[in-house]
Amino acid sequence: MNNQQHTDIILIGAGIMSATLGTLLKLLNPGYSIRILERLDKAAAESSDAWNNAGTGHSAFCELNYTPQKEDGSIDTSKAVKIASSFEESKQFWSFLIENKLVEVPQNFIRRVPHMSFVWDDAVDYLRARYDTLTRCHLFRDMQYSEDHEQLKQWMPLVMNGRDKSQRVAATRMEIGTDVNFGSLTRCMFEYLQKQENVVMQFNHEVRRLRQDRKRNWHIRVRDIATGERTTYTANFVFIGAGGGALPLLLKAGIPEGKGYGGFPVSGQWLRCKNENVIQQHSAKVYGTASVGSPPMSVPHLDTRWIKGKRELLFGPYAGFTTKFLKEGSILDLVKSIRLSNLWPMVAAGFKNIPLTKYLINQVRLTPEARLEYLTHYVPDARMEDWEMEVAGQRVQVIKKDEKEGGILEFGTEVVSAADGTIASLLGASPGASTAVSIMINLLKRCFPNEFNSPEWQRKLKEIIPSFGESLAENADLLQRLRAHTEAVLQLEQPVAVT
Repeated sequence: MNNQQHTDIILIGAGIMSATLGTLLKLLNPGYSIRILERLDKAAAESSDAWNNAGTGHSAFCELNYTPQKEDGSIDTSKAVKIASSFEESKQFWSFLIENKLVEVPQNFIRRVPHMSFVWDDAVDYLRARYDTLTRCHLFRDMQYSEDHEQLKQWMPLVMNGRDKSQRVAATRMEIGTDVNFGSLTRCMFEYLQKQENVVMQFNHEVRRLRQDRKRNWHIRVRDIATGERTTYTANFVFIGAGGGALPLLLKAGIPEGKGYGGFPVSGQWLRCKNENVIQQHSAKVYGTASVGSPPMSVPHLDTRWIKGKRELLFGPYAGFTTKFLKEGSILDLVKSIRLSNLWPMVAAGFKNIPLTKYLINQVRLTPEARLEYLTHYVPDARMEDWEMEVAGQRVQVIKKDEKEGGILEFGTEVVSAADGTIASLLGASPGASTAVSIMINLLKRCFPNEFNSPEWQRKLKEIIPSFGESLAENADLLQRLRAHTEAVLQLEQPVAVT
């Protein structure tokens, strides 16, 4: 059966990106009709799920890969400043939802957990330089630094217990760090959307085809996985927010802007602590430095998390190679994504990243003993019986065409949209979820230019995100005022004490 139904907006994928965009659009124009299509049986089951997502609340406080060291020894903080500002925008948006009683109580998805960077030996000089540079910006002014073993033991006893006291170590600490359960947040926003008029959410519906007609409307062929029934929906605007599954759908859309893009899938695993006594000894997110040849998403961290109301402790991620683009995907995903337009960029990027491929293969071959040995760099007294493996989510890193090098592998997120603004897709991974609001604001500006620049939308955006149109990196007073407000609304209590 092939029926056709029209809607203003179709969102493909029920993750944090679609939830954020759908909520923003409905707030800006309540008259929009919206249809959300998800191939699984529930929202936030892939990249946005608590076990699959890093969940740090990426604000560049502790992620060392956001502050690379230049050849002259100086620290490039531009990416860190951008991400920190974007996370503040996200907190403003979430605060608006809570103040207006659009989502559940904030403890369901955000908690105060300090963010720390921890290094040893030669990396200490880098961390001090990073600290000196970052604290010149008011976004990071409250950062603390120490090389003192006793001070560090107070901050992170689990990391320091059993450590050689002669080892040169250093750490930075930001008390205002957070842990965010993006799965819970995503479901809260979809619950809000489903209560609104002209919003339809369909699970177990897989998008099979995308085609644009001469009137610039999109025809989306969808299969009901449960019944096999096929339906075609039409829409004025389509957003592909399907995580690792976004690239194949973008390629099916056939827009010129999508040509040349490929994907490099990376799987992940965590070591999950199952000893409550050990879990209670740590209350922080401690990030280290990535191994040589490893992807930035594989930066090791000892991570306090709150999942389903329970405090958890994870270490990892341990990376691995996969041909799946989604955790619930197919081993043929990578092969099916290859086109003539992206074949050379993928081959060129592959040649350039042979060390990365070797690293991933070695990660797959790690024995339990080798994984434990890696953990002891961060938990010297770690015991095998206290930890178990937990499968994390899939990440598809972006490969894009490059005139000089043929193709390059990028780590981050990128919005690809058609010139006419009728379709857009989000590719890539971290720090995606944490910066979803700023990403979607930029998408609105690109794809809804007339509405975006209208006095009505400008006024509403300023109401939803009070810093809209201003730079938090340049206005210290505005940052201080808005941080105090969002922390009060989000009920960000003091960090949980370690025992």
